Amino acid sequence: MGELDRGGGRVSAPRGTVRAVAAPSDTAVDPADAAALAARLEPLHSMIYFVPETGEELAQTGITRDRDRYFAQRAAPMGAVGPGVVAATFFNFNPALVARSVPMVWAQATPPDVVNARLRAADAALRRLLGDQVSSRAVTAAAELVRRACDGATGEDRPLYAAHADLPWPEEPHLALWHGVTLLREHRGDAHLHALLSAGLSGIEALVTHTATGKGFTVAFAQRSRGWSPEQWGDASGALAERGLLDRDGTLTETGVALRAEIEEHTTRMSLAPWRHLGAEGTARLREVSAPLTKAVLPAFAVDGVFAPRSSRR
Repeated sequence: MGELDRGGGRVSAPRGTVRAVAAPSDTAVDPADAAALAARLEPLHSMIYFVPETGEELAQTGITRDRDRYFAQRAAPMGAVGPGVVAATFFNFNPALVARSVPMVWAQATPPDVVNARLRAADAALRRLLGDQVSSRAVTAAAELVRRACDGATGEDRPLYAAHADLPWPEEPHLALWHGVTLLREHRGDAHLHALLSAGLSGIEALVTHTATGKGFTVAFAQRSRGWSPEQWGDASGALAERGLLDRDGTLTETGVALRAEIEEHTTRMSLAPWRHLGAEGTARLREVSAPLTKAVLPAFAVDGVFAPRSSRR
C-alpha cells in the first residue's frame, strides 16, 4: 500500500501489482458503451463523498464541516488554491459558498494532509463495502484495466484531471482502482464543463437543467449543497424558460431534452481517448469485472433526500 500515515508527506508511488499495459489495437469503442461504463464506474469513486470514513479521517486533520471537507478533498491535488479556482473548476457551486470555505480550509490542513486523509478514507471504506472482494481477482483485473485506460488520457485544458493525475498511483489494487476511476471521472468532468459552456449554460443553469431530468440530485439538495437560494434558482429557471428550455412548471421542454442529450454526447466525444486506448475488448472486460464491485458500493448512496427517484444511484 502507499503511504497512509497522518504525516504531511504525499502518498508514495510504487507501481506494485498494478502496472501499465501496452495499448491494444482494437480502438473501435462505441461511444454509448464508453458513456455507460463511465457511469457504471463512477460510484467506485464518488462513494468517497458519502461514506463516514471520509469525515472521520478529515476530522483528524482539523477539517470538521461537511462543506469544507468536500471542497478540501477534491481541490487538494491542485494545491492551496483560492476560491476563484475552486469555483471555476467545480462550476455549479455558488462562488459565495465556496468563499466561505476556501482558502480558510488550508489553514486547518495542508493539501498533502488532505490527500493522505482521503486515501486512508478510501482504503477503509472500500475494505468495508467490498468485504472479501477487496482482495479479489476482479479488483486486480479492474485496476489493471482502469490504469491502462488512464494511460490514454491527457491533461490539456483539464485542470482537475491534470491535478489528480499528478498524484502517485497507490500500490494496492483496490486503491489503484479507486484512484484510476477518480482520474476517469475528473477527465470526463472537465469535458462536461466544456460541453455546458458550449451550450451557453451557467453553473446554476446547468444544475437546474440536470435536476429537471430527474436523474440527479433532488432540487432541495441541489440548492442546499451548491449554495443557491430559492430566489436564485427561480431566476435561473425563468431565464431557461425564456430560452425555451424549461416549461413554467420547471420540466424540460423538447428543446431542453435535446440540449441535455447533446451535452452528454459532446461530453462523451471529448472523453473517448481513455476508452479508445483501452480498446473494445478491454472495455468489455472492464464492464464485466466491475459490475459486482459497483453493486457492492451502492449502499453508500442510500441517503434520504439526496437523489431523485430516477437517479441511477438509487
